[in-house]
Amino acid sequence: MDTPRFTHHIGRMAIPPKPWPTGLIEQPEPLVRRVLAPNPSPYTYTGTQTYLVGNAGTIAVIDPGPDDASHLAALEAAIGDATIGAIMCTHTHRDHSPAAKPLAQRTGAPIVGCAPLVLPDSGPRADAPFDRTYEPDRVLEDGESMTGPGWTLTAIATPGHTSNHLCFALEESGALFTGDHVMGWSTSVIVPPDGDMSDYMASLAKLYDREDRIYYSAHGAPIENPRQLVRGMMGHRRQRENQIIRLLGEGPSTIEELVPQMYKGLDPALTGAAGMSVKAHLIDLERRGVVVRYSEKGQGDEIWKTI
Repeated sequence: MDTPRFTHHIGRMAIPPKPWPTGLIEQPEPLVRRVLAPNPSPYTYTGTQTYLVGNAGTIAVIDPGPDDASHLAALEAAIGDATIGAIMCTHTHRDHSPAAKPLAQRTGAPIVGCAPLVLPDSGPRADAPFDRTYEPDRVLEDGESMTGPGWTLTAIATPGHTSNHLCFALEESGALFTGDHVMGWSTSVIVPPDGDMSDYMASLAKLYDREDRIYYSAHGAPIENPRQLVRGMMGHRRQRENQIIRLLGEGPSTIEELVPQMYKGLDPALTGAAGMSVKAHLIDLERRGVVVRYSEKGQGDEIWKTI
């Protein structure tokens, strides 16, 4: 399967028509199986993909997904008689980690991976609020590994989408499980204050320097030319940055004024998410001394301008 082509714009790629393989066991390569959760949305595409690594004996479960009875039943069917050596979470948005706790309770498996993280509000995204039930037994640092029969998963710290985001490298096959950092259908939404554009760009550069063969993201198709896609994503973000600088060069603006100029034909339901990504770029530019913000007396909205 070729890497999917998308426009790098929030919400521009339509969810494909059904049927989707929800609840079915798919096997993209010998060491990897996946099960699609029943949580489709404009932000999760056809749903969250949970990955099972290992063929028999002891396996790992990556991004167990939402706490949904049918999804947990599908995971248990896929696990079968195997033992779970680790339930591994890339980050703690509610479409990724809530099933970790009930799956651990049913199987006795440890929860391993990203650090816990809860913020009061993570922005305008249906599935994005943080999972308050996530309690890892072990937090993996960058470069630490979990192993099982025939598999080794190494944590790659990739903050940006969230500050606690990890990818997991399957050393035996050259696959990288990228969570929401690099997806097979759209770019990530970066939502301040926890989402950080400068961290996100640094994490993309970190992945670009690697030699992974294929990416398996939590949403969308496998990515078979990962370095090419990552290069394009970095270029897209630089274009967005230059677009903001150009627009502010024409005069000071609020985020609400910038969004419709930057995202032509955007689904109104995604306006808030687009605004968060613009804000993430502006905060990054502010730190670098390119723009400043101010408020006019009696006006609530922040106004941004170039220096």
